[in-house]
Amino acid sequence: MTASRPPTTAEELRAAGLRATAARVALLETVRQGGHLGAEDLASEVRRRIGHVSLQAVYEALHALTGAGLVRRIAPAGGPARYGGRVGDNHHHLVCRSCGAVADVDCAVGEAPCLTPSDSHGFVIDEAEVVYWGRCPGCSTSRSS
Repeated sequence: MTASRPPTTAEELRAAGLRATAARVALLETVRQGGHLGAEDLASEVRRRIGHVSLQAVYEALHALTGAGLVRRIAPAGGPARYGGRVGDNHHHLVCRSCGAVADVDCAVGEAPCLTPSDSHGFVIDEAEVVYWGRCPGCSTSRSS
């Protein structure tokens, strides 16, 4: 009996109906490393890994990866969109008002949608997005000093 191995990033891309280009593989792996980076920071990291890639190509790849459900886009108010590799579960985000750090936080309720609106206006609701705002440990420590 042979143990099955997890799919490679390229295999995951193909299974989602996407071409497995070097830029997409590097981008998806970078997003999955964490940090909730924006497109420009992701582009810099992809360039470090594979060489030249345009910012436009990164935006197009992020759009495709998000559409395929491989990446989650979050857009905290007043800041650029960020991208996370944790998908397929019901989690929310903590955002630092000072430095902009973003962290995942599990939903206290568990199943989606974890909130019920007072009036659904006929919508069939399948998700609620919650963003908690505050100060991260580093910023709250430096502010109280």
